[in-house]
Amino acid sequence: MRKVYRFFCKAEVFICGVGFILLVGLVFMSAILRFFRVSMSWNIDLAMFLLAWTAFLGADVAWRSGQLVGIDLVTRSLPKPVQKVIQILIYIVIFAALILIAVFGLKLVYDERLRMYQSIPVPYSLVTMSVVVMAASMTLSTILKIRRAVQNFNENKEEAK
Repeated sequence: MRKVYRFFCKAEVFICGVGFILLVGLVFMSAILRFFRVSMSWNIDLAMFLLAWTAFLGADVAWRSGQLVGIDLVTRSLPKPVQKVIQILIYIVIFAALILIAVFGLKLVYDERLRMYQSIPVPYSLVTMSVVVMAASMTLSTILKIRRAVQNFNENKEEAK
């Protein structure tokens, strides 16, 4: 199971990297071609598609590796056990929010199933699917964070005895 999860994490980082490189390349190419008065309308649609997937998958990569911005001005001065309880409660709130995002994201995917891009034959629901995939992968990451936090909380209790 851990091997599958590690593979998933590496694939997610790889997809984000390739998507970002392609996104930058497409936007740069579009700017250069616009200078020569060559219009490529599909370029912007594909860039929007890549932006959505790269940003949302990148959010999970950042969440999993602890690279998202956090504010701990209030909790920093509290005792360690209280900090850990608050951390677990925050993870639970994030978990609930991600479940809501996934549920309403699936509804949005269904609603967008008939809408197509103007310049490429791709349904717009593939873009909105990035929100659902992000919510699912961040939910898994959050479950693992909760599990780790609970294990660390119990380990520190035993050491104090």
